[in-house]
Amino acid sequence: MQKWSLLAGLVFFWGLAQGQERVLGMDDIFGLQRVGNPVVSPEGDWVAYTVSAVDVKKDKSETRIWMVPTSGGTPIPMTGKGYSASQPAWSPDGRFLSFVATRDGGKAQVWTLNRLGGEAEQVTFVPQGVSGYAWSPDSKRLLLLVKDKDEAKKDQPKPYVINRLQFKQDNIGYLDERRTHIYAQTPGDSVLVQLTSGDFDDSQATWSPDGKLIAFRSNRSDNPDGNSNSDIWVVAADNEDKGQTLIRVTSNPGADAQPAWSPDGKWIAYTTVTEPDLIWYATTHLAMAAADGSGTQVLTTDLDRNVSQPRFSADGQSIYVILEDSGERHLGQYLLGSKKVERPVQSAFSLGGYSCSADGKKWVTLVSKPHLPGELFVGLGSAHTQLTKVNAALTEGIRWAEVENVQFASKDGTMIEGFFYKPPAFQPNFRYPTLLRIHGGPVSQYDLGFNQDAQLLAAQGYLVIMVNPRGSSGYGQAFSQAIWADWGNKDYEDVMAGVDLAIEKGYADPERLGVGGWSYGGILTNYVITRTDRFKGAISGASEVLYRSNYGHDHYQLQWEKELGLPWENADAWERISPFNKVANIVTPTLVMGGAEDWNVPINNSEQLYQALKRLGRETQLVVYPGEHHGISRPSFQRDRYERYLNWYDKYVKRLEVKP
Repeated sequence: MQKWSLLAGLVFFWGLAQGQERVLGMDDIFGLQRVGNPVVSPEGDWVAYTVSAVDVKKDKSETRIWMVPTSGGTPIPMTGKGYSASQPAWSPDGRFLSFVATRDGGKAQVWTLNRLGGEAEQVTFVPQGVSGYAWSPDSKRLLLLVKDKDEAKKDQPKPYVINRLQFKQDNIGYLDERRTHIYAQTPGDSVLVQLTSGDFDDSQATWSPDGKLIAFRSNRSDNPDGNSNSDIWVVAADNEDKGQTLIRVTSNPGADAQPAWSPDGKWIAYTTVTEPDLIWYATTHLAMAAADGSGTQVLTTDLDRNVSQPRFSADGQSIYVILEDSGERHLGQYLLGSKKVERPVQSAFSLGGYSCSADGKKWVTLVSKPHLPGELFVGLGSAHTQLTKVNAALTEGIRWAEVENVQFASKDGTMIEGFFYKPPAFQPNFRYPTLLRIHGGPVSQYDLGFNQDAQLLAAQGYLVIMVNPRGSSGYGQAFSQAIWADWGNKDYEDVMAGVDLAIEKGYADPERLGVGGWSYGGILTNYVITRTDRFKGAISGASEVLYRSNYGHDHYQLQWEKELGLPWENADAWERISPFNKVANIVTPTLVMGGAEDWNVPINNSEQLYQALKRLGRETQLVVYPGEHHGISRPSFQRDRYERYLNWYDKYVKRLEVKP
C-alpha cells in the first residue's frame, strides 16, 4: 500500500507552483461574500439582491442591497455600510426599491429608495419592529407582519411564566403569549390597520392580484403547539374586524405553506405535507386550491421529491418551483395542462432562489456550483448566463478541489450517492489522509453547490468524503424514512460504504481516517465512533447522545414524541438508539463542540459526551462558544472553529505535531 509521503507533498506543492496558483485559505473563507434574495424589477430591466460580507473589525456580518442591469453592467450599491439591510422588493409601479433595516440601534423597519434618486426614507415606525412586508398591487399600501408588543421594561425584567406546550425555540428563547399578526399601512401614514388577531401566529402573507384579499399561512387549530399543522387562509385587505371573518382555503392536517396567487386571482398554489405523522421525513408536494376555499388538489403525488417557493407563470398555465433532486436543486416548471414537470435550465447545480419580471420574460436565478460560490444568472435554457461576479477577484487563481460524484451500493445493496473532494494537484498514485464529513438534518442533502468547508479541508491535503446516507432528502420519501426510530444503523452503513469506496479506489489511506459533522452530522459521528475504531480523530459538533435528557429541554418535543413515543412510556426506544449507552466503546480522540445557548441541540448532550470520555480517560476536549445558538454566527468564533477543526485533524489524522 502506497502512503502519503514527503515525495507526495513535494509533488502537491510543485504542481501548484508551476501553475502560479494557490489553494483556498482561511482568509479566503472570510473574504467570500454571500449573494442572496434576487428580485427582478417589474419591467425586467434591473435585479436587486443582497450581498453579505464579514466585517472583521466589528466581528459580525453586514448585508447590503445592490442592483445590476439584467442586460449586464456595473452593480450599484443601494444601501451603505454600518448596518444590515434585507428583504429587497420593488413597488409594483417600479417607483421604489424597498428593504428592511435596523439603523441607529432601533427596531427593524421598512425603508424605501426612490428610483429617481435621493436618500433612503423610513416608511414604518412600528415600536416593536416588523418581521416582513409586501407591497399592494397598486403600490399604495404595505402589508406588515408585526409581533405583539412586549410590555416588559428592559431595566425591570420579569420572570418567565410558562403556559404553552411548546415553550422555547432556538434563537428566540422562552416563548410567551405574544403572536405575529398582519397589518396594513399606507406609506406616509403612521396608522396601522390590524387585519388578523387571536392566539395564533400568521406568516407568509401575500396580496391577491386585485389587492382586495390577502392569503397567509397560520396554524389556527385548537392546540397549535401540539401539531405540525398550518393552513392557507384568506382575509379581506380592508378587514375592520381584525380577522374575525376569514376564508379557510385548506384543511389538510399537515403543513400547507408558501401561498402564491394565480394571475386571475382564482387559484392559490402552495406547498403541502400530506403525511404529517412522518414529521420531517415526509415529502413536501406542490398543491393548488380555489381561492374561495371550494377545493384543493395535490399536483405532484407522483414526483416523490421536495418542492418549495411556488410561483405561477405570467400566463397562469404553469407553476414554477425549486425542485430538490439527487444532489441537485433545480428550477422546476409544473405544466397544468399536461401535468408534467420540466426543468427550464438543464444543468448540474444548486439553485438558491429565482425571480422574474411581471411579464415573465426576464428571469434571474441564484446558482451555486462546486467551484462557484453563489452568483446571479440571467435567462433560461441556452440563454442561462452568469450576471454577477461578486467573488471573482477573490477566487481568481485559486486551484479548487476536484469534485467527483459517486454512486455506490451500501451493505444491503441500496444505492447511495456521494461526493469526493480531492486535494488540489491530486495524484491518483498516492493515498491521502481522509475525512468523512457528515451533513446535518438528518433530512437534508449534500448537493452540487459550493461547499466552503469541504474546499478548505481539501486545500489542506485531505480527501473529503461527503455522503447522502439514508435519511437524506432528494431521493424520495422512503429513502428519508428508512432511518425512522433507527438512527445510526442504515445511515451508518451508508457512510461507511462511502469510506470503503474511497479506499477501494486507492484515494484514501485506511490508516489515516477522520470523521465529523455538525448537528445530525455530529449525532451520526457519535454512532460511528461507538461502532468502529477505524477513525483516528473525530469532531462531534452540536450533537446529541442521551436522548431522554433532551425531552423538555430542546425545541423538538412534538417530533420526538411522533418518532419515539413518550419517554416514560416507551423508554426502550429512546435508550436503544442513544449513543451514550455505548460510549465506553469510543477510543477515537474526539473534539466536542457547541453553542452555549443552543436550544435546537442543547449543549448539555455535548457536556455529557465530554464528561463520559474524560471519565473513561479518552483523548477529548470540550469547546463551548458563549452566547451562540445552533449556528455559530460570530465570525471570530467561526474562524476559531475552523482552526480547531484543522488542528485536531492534523494532530490525530495527519499525525503532525501541532502547536497549541
